[in-house]
Amino acid sequence: MDVTSIILLFCSTLLTTFMYSVAVDTIRVNQTIRDGETIISAGGDFELGFFSPGSSTNRYLGIWYKSISNGTVVWVANRDTPISNSAGVLMVNDKGIILQTDDRIIWSSNITISLKNPVARLLDSGNLVVREDDNDINNAENFIWQSFDHAVDTMLPTMKVGLNLVTGLESYVTSWKSVDDPSRGSFSNRINPNGFPQYFISKGSAKWFRTGPWVGNQYSGYPKSNPNGIYKDRFVFNKKQIYYEFDLVNNTSAVIRFKLTPNGEIKLLVWNYENQIWKAYITLTVTDCDLYGLCGAYGICNINSSPRCECMKGFIPKYPEKWKAVDWSSGCVRKTRLDCETEADFIKYSGVKLPDTQHSLYDMRINLEECRRLCLKNCSCTAYANADVRSGGSGCILWFDDLTDIKGYTEYGQDIYVKMPESELVNNRRSIPKRLIVIILSATVLVLISLYIVRKRKQREEENLKFSSEGVALKNIESEEWELPQVDFKRIVKATDNFSQDNKLGEGGYGPVYKGILIDGQEIAVKRLSKNSGQGLDEFITEISCIAKLQHRNLVTLLGCCTEKGERILIYEYMANKSLDSFIFDEEIRKSINWPERYNIIIGIARGLLYLHQDSKLRIIHRDLKASNILLDHEMNPKISDFGMARCFKGGQMEANTSRIVGTYGYMSPEYAIDGQISVKSDVYSFGVLLIEMVSGKKNRLFSHPHHNLNLVGHAWKSYNEDMLLDIIDEVILDSSDQMEVFRVIQIGLLCVQEDPVDRPVMSQVVLMLSSNMILQHPKKPGFFLERRLQDTDKLLRKPKFSSGNELTLSSVLARQ
Repeated sequence: MDVTSIILLFCSTLLTTFMYSVAVDTIRVNQTIRDGETIISAGGDFELGFFSPGSSTNRYLGIWYKSISNGTVVWVANRDTPISNSAGVLMVNDKGIILQTDDRIIWSSNITISLKNPVARLLDSGNLVVREDDNDINNAENFIWQSFDHAVDTMLPTMKVGLNLVTGLESYVTSWKSVDDPSRGSFSNRINPNGFPQYFISKGSAKWFRTGPWVGNQYSGYPKSNPNGIYKDRFVFNKKQIYYEFDLVNNTSAVIRFKLTPNGEIKLLVWNYENQIWKAYITLTVTDCDLYGLCGAYGICNINSSPRCECMKGFIPKYPEKWKAVDWSSGCVRKTRLDCETEADFIKYSGVKLPDTQHSLYDMRINLEECRRLCLKNCSCTAYANADVRSGGSGCILWFDDLTDIKGYTEYGQDIYVKMPESELVNNRRSIPKRLIVIILSATVLVLISLYIVRKRKQREEENLKFSSEGVALKNIESEEWELPQVDFKRIVKATDNFSQDNKLGEGGYGPVYKGILIDGQEIAVKRLSKNSGQGLDEFITEISCIAKLQHRNLVTLLGCCTEKGERILIYEYMANKSLDSFIFDEEIRKSINWPERYNIIIGIARGLLYLHQDSKLRIIHRDLKASNILLDHEMNPKISDFGMARCFKGGQMEANTSRIVGTYGYMSPEYAIDGQISVKSDVYSFGVLLIEMVSGKKNRLFSHPHHNLNLVGHAWKSYNEDMLLDIIDEVILDSSDQMEVFRVIQIGLLCVQEDPVDRPVMSQVVLMLSSNMILQHPKKPGFFLERRLQDTDKLLRKPKFSSGNELTLSSVLARQ
């Protein structure tokens, strides 16, 4: 062979090698992929080939992650037609993609037209696509077929799940039957286009769960799907298509996916590069109140109530005996019939997951008032609401059938206006005029007293001046629309057995707290503020003005107040369990609370604090977050309480200065305790201390160690730097915990207590860190951790400049029996 022939052979071989190297993501006509062979997307992110799931020996054609989590399958072609051997062959012909074995077609892309030059390519998005040629292969408009239109159990970024109203193509996810079997499982999640669109998860052929309609920025009744900015999502709804999709935000390297599990949970999974595992960032678990139609027609489900279901106002159980037997499926019926001859108006319900909309009508062009008029004119209309809650609300949804599947009392809910006979509205308001007269007379008297005191203030005694200031403060509160019920003093006296010592739960600097039982059997906690406590008046005003309208499952609910006869009384929901400090700081009791329970409590506190800082109408800084101010309900769900020292900010205000330092030693941040600087980072510091206390079972302020004189935060910082974190973990939780998860919580706690508030995360970042396995920064030096001399403890505990909550505060006594 001459030199020329050798060169030509070398070039031919090199060209062939080059062609195959750049085409590893592509299959063309007459090319095949056999069992054991794969193609890989151009960026190396995904791989397509044959696999066997779990312990199964069946073979399936699928797509899985290649560069990370190798083997995590995101799509299966022949999920319902497995191959029992390794004879499977994938090829491309004029009908698209064909999977066959022994000349028998197992699966195909089922393209109805004939293709001249078909090309199949695996993209870096995880999408397997088919088109006529490979020019502009990334243009979705040129795809003749794509795997993204035929989802299995996983939703990837840019994948659309919904319905094409022009072609009739529907894309939806269906769970695997089990981890070993990718065939269609019991659960599917798909769009229901009837009425105002909404998604249903079905279990078999039965409706199991409904998301609620998309109301502009979230699904009604559920948190914004992306509160911390990992990704961006959107819901498209027009004449041509209805679908949901999400995509990563700019400049992020996160790897995320949605998955519908074999048990019906929807999880948003985030890849943790440090630990090389998938971490659930969001898990949507179907609870009692999420079960479709649990309370029947006109029933509202409240996850925090027992029993779960109650009838809407003006409605009664259809079958009372069934209702008493905890069978609510038959729902409720109107006390008074509503027909075309009946004068009607509306009752407003706030914070609800909007009812089933599949029999509704909608108009996105009109406002809420026009929506109201339409519903009022049509005698068949039963309710109306905004279709889009952004920018003050727009669009209109009208219901013409029974209202079904309502979840109430959620901070993620919306307003709905339910039509009622005028007679029922009159009945509901019958007791109002008398109360109004009392309020008006009381306000008038207070105004006269205030004016008189202003004119005579130089001649009045100091005690009367104090009464004046209190009267004006109370009057100002009553002049606001707090929507907080005024409870008759006689009812409170009866509920507490005339403030009996037997019902006394405890007492703080503001006054005593009593347990009470109302006539309907509801248990309450009654905080009776002392008339001699200026701090009590401040707390009273703060708690009403700041938190009267707050609704969050991790905040204690303020039910009402009483200002009769000079009283200043606050009424709270009664908590069945003790406060958190009685669990984690008690040598015996804390043995009953394992790590998963502690972690759930941590997550709940974080979400409650995030709501105060970011999602409530006012930005609220608690200023006294500590273990004794966290109450636990009958299911050990945490609730932040005692807002008497809170500061409420309006608009964009983020921080303030104060000369009145309030709070509790050991939890106060340095900038607040020393300089009076208040910001959301002050609460973050307190939360960090609380995290370390929950992990260790020790109090920060009273902590002692045989080898140093650091407080608990200092001990945690020292242990972190010396890789000795096991030294601070409560032995009780070691057997019930994921040690890496506990270490992570300690690190998050140390990030929260960093000395410089600029270095501390905000609560949205904290929630993200707790809910995912994102890589954490290394914490810097914490504040207030230096060694102190134990013999000076008494000096340290003196409070010459601090108006601190009494050690026995409302939060620590509400739940005591």
